[in-house]
Amino acid sequence: MPETGGGAIAFHMQFLSDNSARVHPKVWEAMQAADAPDTPYDGDALSTRLDDAFGAVFGREVAVLWAATGTAANCLALATMVEPHGGVVCHPDSHIEVDECGAPGFYLHGAKLLLAGGEHARLTVDSVTDVLDAIRDDVHRVQAHALSLTQATEDGCVYRPDDLAALTALARKRGLKTHMDGARFANAAAFLGLSAAETCGDMDALSFGFIKNGGMSAEAVVFLDPSLADVARWRRKRAGHLQSKGRFMAAQLLAMLDGDLWLENARAANAAAAHIADGAGDRLLHPVEANELFCRCSPAERDALRARGFVFYDWGPDAARFVTAWDAREDDAAALGKAIASL
Repeated sequence: MPETGGGAIAFHMQFLSDNSARVHPKVWEAMQAADAPDTPYDGDALSTRLDDAFGAVFGREVAVLWAATGTAANCLALATMVEPHGGVVCHPDSHIEVDECGAPGFYLHGAKLLLAGGEHARLTVDSVTDVLDAIRDDVHRVQAHALSLTQATEDGCVYRPDDLAALTALARKRGLKTHMDGARFANAAAFLGLSAAETCGDMDALSFGFIKNGGMSAEAVVFLDPSLADVARWRRKRAGHLQSKGRFMAAQLLAMLDGDLWLENARAANAAAAHIADGAGDRLLHPVEANELFCRCSPAERDALRARGFVFYDWGPDAARFVTAWDAREDDAAALGKAIASL
């Protein structure tokens, strides 16, 4: 993970990560309400509501498992699609490639990640086709079993429905299952102004992120192909992720779905990012389409921003990353935009 600039982190005006944000009060309330005896593991009344609750959001039958981390959610989904001798096509900047410490290989028992490029961390049909065409069809080569893409991407950019349709059509034609890393899925949906189903497209499974968006410790693995869920339940237990008091996990997810809180929070985070983008101008390295901004900033300029109370990550030698969250203060975001403009 990139450096924050050294020393202890004092949270003045915080743009370090949406993982640093507060837990939404409605999530705390839901967890408190769940603090009563119930069936353990995932047999409780709240966990058994997840399929129907998420089915209403996506407008179709789904099967849903809770997981404690985004890494576990991604890997549990992919483990239902990929054999140990297979591979997953993904972007070189994807979280499963650069930020999960080899967890996909661990959960998938040695399966390989096959890297395909694309601007702003978005895969393209051409880049995926090039990777697939280069794989000789014989027992000596790792064969692709799945396609994984990220919505919104690690560069804070969003796939449009037409892009998703083209990529999933290619995957189907080549016999690949499809997975979406949706750690910031809510931010993508808020940017597009589309439904969850339109933002997701024809995926077999989605890791739907809630922790970055006001949750505490629960993510959702949404199987849009419900037939994949049974094996995922076994794998979740084997991986040590079947929590005994699962009702507290389910309570968080249901609270975030209630009244579309997941969208409300994402809209707030995106709006804060837009305030900063107004001041960043041509320093921006990528379009601002969700709640992440990447700006050209020299070390001296980053020091100047930190001296004014802003907290963020360095992103390589001459760039900075700023991430807004559901609880970002509008005044802080506007102040950061003005500070960047004044550099």
